Amino acid sequence: MKMLRKAWLLLVVGLVSVLLLAGCGAKSKEDVTAGLGKKVEEMTGYKANAKMTLQTGAEPQVYEVEISHKKPNYYKVNLKNAQKDQHQMIIRNDEGVFVLTPALNKSFRFQSEWPQNSSQAYLFESLVGDVVADPEAVFTATEEGYVFETKTNYQNNKLLPIQEITFAKDFSPVSVKVMDTDRNTLVLVEFSNVEFNPSFDADAFNVDKNMTGMQIELGVELPTMGSVSEEDVAFTVLIPGDTPAGSSLSEQTEVATENGKRVIMTYTGDKTFTLIQEKATVAPASTVLTVNGKPVDLDFAIGALTSTSIKWTYQGVDYMLASNDLSEEEMIMVAKSVQVYDVK
Repeated sequence: MKMLRKAWLLLVVGLVSVLLLAGCGAKSKEDVTAGLGKKVEEMTGYKANAKMTLQTGAEPQVYEVEISHKKPNYYKVNLKNAQKDQHQMIIRNDEGVFVLTPALNKSFRFQSEWPQNSSQAYLFESLVGDVVADPEAVFTATEEGYVFETKTNYQNNKLLPIQEITFAKDFSPVSVKVMDTDRNTLVLVEFSNVEFNPSFDADAFNVDKNMTGMQIELGVELPTMGSVSEEDVAFTVLIPGDTPAGSSLSEQTEVATENGKRVIMTYTGDKTFTLIQEKATVAPASTVLTVNGKPVDLDFAIGALTSTSIKWTYQGVDYMLASNDLSEEEMIMVAKSVQVYDVK
């Protein structure tokens, strides 16, 4: 009987030990949040690749994204969509924030605090910031890593309030799902080749060097002096699919320019606005233009946003939306929908 009691006691002690060990190995929400914060604090920077899939139009659009960050304030984000022939890069260095469009041989400089103060789905430290800032974030530990469901912090887009962020066990980002109010995933970012504390070349964030490198990679042929062909200035006129309730297209005019045509669309109703589009010109020499406003991510392009207008370039066409009635959020909504619908 004593032997049986002793064996039973040893079994109970063993089970308790196993449970204690298991409990010690499981990380809590607070542990993981603290670990993510420490990772951001101690890293010197990172490089990563990502695939960004947008479900905001009639068909999914896929962008390849290359991200580089060197603390404290150097950034480089390269956005490429080969199918749409759309390539842009955003750089932040000591001289400001630049948006590079290699096909046009143009760089646009902003006096901006980008990427601070707003969610950025493809920037690791921004995702961690959203986790830390949301005390109500839902946490789940899995065999592969950690999942947080948090609020987003898009200052000009309240239509995407939720995101699901997955981190690996080493706290590197795995994926981000940005969802609408019905929990539909409209933006999916899937990370790969994440490298923390990498070394960077001296000119890794130099605007001119990156412009030249992108043009060589893309095989961009810059124009020579001479006449512009009809093919060079032709483009398909697009209309927005999303407009504020009570606003409708009342007039569309076409004006001849030295580079082709300029299409002016006037929307009237409860909120009026004007949409202008014309073929973008290619600068024969690399040109840096200073832009008023702040850079804004339209998913398919980087735009320049002010309180009364938003400008962007898409597939070789310049767009400007101007309004004294629309809020910044409404202007972004309209601009994002322009790339989907064409006039037949």
